Amino acid sequence: MKHVSILVPESSVMQAIADPQYLFSAVNQFLELSGKTPFFQVQLVGASREVKLSGGSFTVHVDALLDEIKTTDLVIVPALFGDLTKAIEQNRSLIPWIIQRYESGSEVASLCVGAFLLASTGLLNEKKCSTHWGFSNQFQALFPQVELVEDSIVTEENGIYSSGGANSYWNLLLHLVEKCTDRATAILAAKYFAIDIDRSSQGAFALFNGQKNHGDEAIKQVQLHIEAHIGERFTLDTLAELVAVGKRSLERRFKKATGNSVVEYIQRVKIEAAKRSFESSKKNVSEVMFEVGYGDTKAFRDVFRKVTGITPIEYRNKYNKQVLAEI
Repeated sequence: MKHVSILVPESSVMQAIADPQYLFSAVNQFLELSGKTPFFQVQLVGASREVKLSGGSFTVHVDALLDEIKTTDLVIVPALFGDLTKAIEQNRSLIPWIIQRYESGSEVASLCVGAFLLASTGLLNEKKCSTHWGFSNQFQALFPQVELVEDSIVTEENGIYSSGGANSYWNLLLHLVEKCTDRATAILAAKYFAIDIDRSSQGAFALFNGQKNHGDEAIKQVQLHIEAHIGERFTLDTLAELVAVGKRSLERRFKKATGNSVVEYIQRVKIEAAKRSFESSKKNVSEVMFEVGYGDTKAFRDVFRKVTGITPIEYRNKYNKQVLAEI
């Protein structure tokens, strides 16, 4: 039997505590119905017996205090809510316990922006991590030693797991079920909870909003120029001339300030504009491609798929209300 400890931090999302408890309990029922032994022992664990959430609207009664859990197989760190820096400070008492459990052989999994608390332990330093796409800039600023995989739904390295944004944590939970039991049980759980089990990218949901809170005015000027002239084709030389800096200096400063190379930033801005056009107009792929400054269909399709995880046609068919009405 695998012992699962679901942490109950202050300022956490109640659903991110209840959902893993529900899933692992349901899997136990599936196993029992098929004549097998339940596999998961699930406990809610906290620094105090009662933890109030959502401004006191809900109270979670934990099954065990931190010092009562000496060994566990898996620690679940749920999503936090509100001011994440403040939430980390509120839960400093949990950090040594998470570190101790991992060093004692436990695996650790963070759900959505629970990655902020997990990263605060230092266990993610020099490792890959996923979190909600909307918090990627803040995460990178707070934890530069962590390799953030922005579009990934599930990331796994050395017994540490993390998930992308919001409901993406269901895919991580299914991944853990499959690792602990088998593929058939994970598929059964996916069908029961109506989850796309093999979804691997949150790119189609992400809205790109380039990091501008960095204080480098020359780089901000370049960013604004790119965003204001989406249909143009840029070169490093012309952008460097725009702000009177050398090309190498521009590349170095741009990466430091935004977390993206100049080329990556241009691609993300153009693809974001293309996504908005697909969502709100009847323009075909070629029209949108030319609108955002691409002249090669294959190059546009490849970059679009790299950023969103799906093709331009798939995106248009998925998110355009007019197209959906015709299907």
